[in-house]
Amino acid sequence: MDPRESKADLSEGDVNLSPRRADWGEKHLDEETRRLLDEDSRLFLHQSLSTPCLDVLAACEGVHIENLQGRRLLDFHGNNVHQVGFSHPKVLDAVKAQLDELSFCTRRYTNRPAIELARTLCELAPGDLGRVLFCPGGAGAMGMALKLARCATGRFKTISMWDSFHGASLDTISIGGEAFFRSGMGPLLSGAEHVPPPDSYRCVWDCGGECNLKCADYIEYVLEKEGDVAAVIAETVRSTPFIPPPDYWRRVRSACDRHGALLILDEIPHCLGRTGKMFTCEHYDVVPDMLVVGKGLGGGIFPFAALIAREELNLAADKALGHYTHEKSPVACAAALAAIGVIEDEELLKNAERIGGFALEKLGELERRHSLVGDVRGLGLLIGVELVRDRETRERAVEEAEEVMYQALSRGLSFKLTMGNIITLTPALTITRDEMGEAVRILDESLGQVGC
Repeated sequence: MDPRESKADLSEGDVNLSPRRADWGEKHLDEETRRLLDEDSRLFLHQSLSTPCLDVLAACEGVHIENLQGRRLLDFHGNNVHQVGFSHPKVLDAVKAQLDELSFCTRRYTNRPAIELARTLCELAPGDLGRVLFCPGGAGAMGMALKLARCATGRFKTISMWDSFHGASLDTISIGGEAFFRSGMGPLLSGAEHVPPPDSYRCVWDCGGECNLKCADYIEYVLEKEGDVAAVIAETVRSTPFIPPPDYWRRVRSACDRHGALLILDEIPHCLGRTGKMFTCEHYDVVPDMLVVGKGLGGGIFPFAALIAREELNLAADKALGHYTHEKSPVACAAALAAIGVIEDEELLKNAERIGGFALEKLGELERRHSLVGDVRGLGLLIGVELVRDRETRERAVEEAEEVMYQALSRGLSFKLTMGNIITLTPALTITRDEMGEAVRILDESLGQVGC
């Protein structure tokens, strides 16, 4: 089957086995790059979205990545780790200094950077979120949240969203809702119930174009019917992005309180300012029981994540919620502290809001100029451009979106495709107005080349 024909592929990212990728490589890669890609393909287990790879990188700095051939691209993908940009000198200096002082913290011990980072996150987090656990990655942090929810409530059932993504481990694909990760994996965690997401662009509730929050009410319906749900788990804002209405999370928060369920919000890709707030839930004036963060927490260098929880959830002293070897990595904590310092010192929250608003304005002009653009939406520097074949039926322009992506790559712009047809733009929060303008110009040219 052609990978583009599978509905399961219309989710987390762009397909790495398509004919267009092979064609692009033939036109743009030199002999040395192809040799390395062949070697990479021979050595690594193959998996969709990853191996075989697109290109070979030689450098990354600021908002750019650079391949072996010296081609620089604006990276509006970055796996959402580059909130402070790549290779920020303050982060690099903090890492180098920490390597000279304490490179690893063995089990049973702690260290100053870990304590300082824990204190900093508790001070930054909204409400009464005042306890943390660290681990090397977001899926692990979400696994710790699941365990803690079971310990705290004595229940094991969860409610999460179809189409959601919380990680690629077996427990996180159980609560996740993407067929791409779940299909063919056999039995998953029992008790993992799913509900439709708050998707105002393809709403299953037929709200007639004006959201009436039936999606939130349905969560309470399931909470009541099940009766013994430990937690509601969701991305505060989906990375596509789909942005819930203002009252959505307040209504879900109230429903959880009424039925004794915890609210766990996954902000792994967006934490530390991508939406213009340090934490996305601050846009909704809601405090979850647990907040899971990661990706950008490692300063664009280290795999690092954290679970931030309410004080009253400090009740599993006799359990091993995580017990990760690199739980209190002093070097990763030093990188995280430096990244937070950069965000505050360089006022990157304001920059995300300012440049994000500029981007939406300019992308709105593309929507008026190109019939292929069906919708433009965003929050700070989390931006989506949805491509459709028909604005009335909203048929996904999957083939066209892939072609736009390769046209843009050829012109110097890298981004991620999600759901098959949504151009997701997540640049470093350090991006300038001129750099954003250049990205929009490349998109304009690429859309014009594909046409509709």
